[in-house]
Amino acid sequence: MNKDKLHHHYQLVEKAIGYLQDNFKSQPSLEELAEQVHLSPFHFQRVFTEWAGVSPKKFLQYISVEYAKQSLADRQATLFDVAMETGLSSTGRLHDLFINIEGMSPGEYKNGGRALTISYEVAETTFGRATIAATDKGICFLHFEENEELALEDLFQSFPQATFVRQKQEHIQNVLAVFSTGKERIPSLKLHLKASPFQLKVWEALLKIPMGKLTTYGSLAEEINNPKASRAVGTAVGKNPVAFLIPCHRVIQSGGLIGGYRWGKSRKKAMIGWEASKYKDFWNERLDELENKLNA
Repeated sequence: MNKDKLHHHYQLVEKAIGYLQDNFKSQPSLEELAEQVHLSPFHFQRVFTEWAGVSPKKFLQYISVEYAKQSLADRQATLFDVAMETGLSSTGRLHDLFINIEGMSPGEYKNGGRALTISYEVAETTFGRATIAATDKGICFLHFEENEELALEDLFQSFPQATFVRQKQEHIQNVLAVFSTGKERIPSLKLHLKASPFQLKVWEALLKIPMGKLTTYGSLAEEINNPKASRAVGTAVGKNPVAFLIPCHRVIQSGGLIGGYRWGKSRKKAMIGWEASKYKDFWNERLDELENKLNA
């Protein structure tokens, strides 16, 4: 799919998700959703399914508050945990994703990136236009911002002393592979981030949340052995410089509500629903594999 078409499809889906966000309790019909984006039901169904991999009806189920509450209520071992123990995850597209964080040195952190050369690119992704930047050690910036000028201004202000080169280097290509649903294997990613020790600790805890699962700020505070630090944890989550890669979208309010998101609540719901659909598809495939082995 070309970039313009991908961008247009995401804009349509984002608008539909925004409508679902405001009206999910009434479970809008396919016809109602299609009307909101000025497409025929048939055309909307096709566009949405191409983007999400599931129908609008199934996606609605994944992004509902009931899904969030159910995810939070499940305190037993997940299928993801079982897969890790049995090795079944090795063929999963998104489950090959593995991220390492390297914190910038105190000098790099303090001097605004002096002596760093940062490559960057603006690209269309599954969740809209993204500005991605990387040092030679790893990804240092990923923002979802439709306005390229604003996104680049944020990037340059984040590293005011760095040298910038617009090029799609290896780390950036690896990020784009994450959003490519046609990839059978996802390369491991490396992040090179400037952060306080507390922020790094929170971000590392975020990386432990399995795809298709959610947590709360309170649970995240407990995970880092600082249960009274929910507010500070929330601030650290909001400072995440690499959207989606460090999955701050998997943190919701304690009551099960989705809550806010720096890059828009509709985008957050899109990420949660997209991951939930991939998680379900992944397990359907694994169960089919297991059944085939048992019947062999």
